[in-house]
Amino acid sequence: MIDLYVYYKVREEDAARLAPRVHAMQARLAAAGSAAAAQLKRRPEARDGLQTWMEVYPAASEGFGEVLEAAAREAGLAEFIQGPRRSEVFTDFTPCA
Repeated sequence: MIDLYVYYKVREEDAARLAPRVHAMQARLAAAGSAAAAQLKRRPEARDGLQTWMEVYPAASEGFGEVLEAAAREAGLAEFIQGPRRSEVFTDFTPCA
């Protein structure tokens, strides 16, 4: 299992239109059993009229990134995102013996 973090920039004036699309996409993924604990977050401040948003998908399967990107395309998220969606993968820390 992995934890997947996806972040991107959103114009402040587009936030109210994008949020429902992201929440609906996450609900569809949860209903399909792909992302039960999905979260949507943003930085508290904006810079140059842009907010930084982050989607968080803890305990996702190894192939979930491709499923998520297909869902994002289907949801039309790119229409309201400035620049790329960037993904970061994290795993649990296992200390050395």
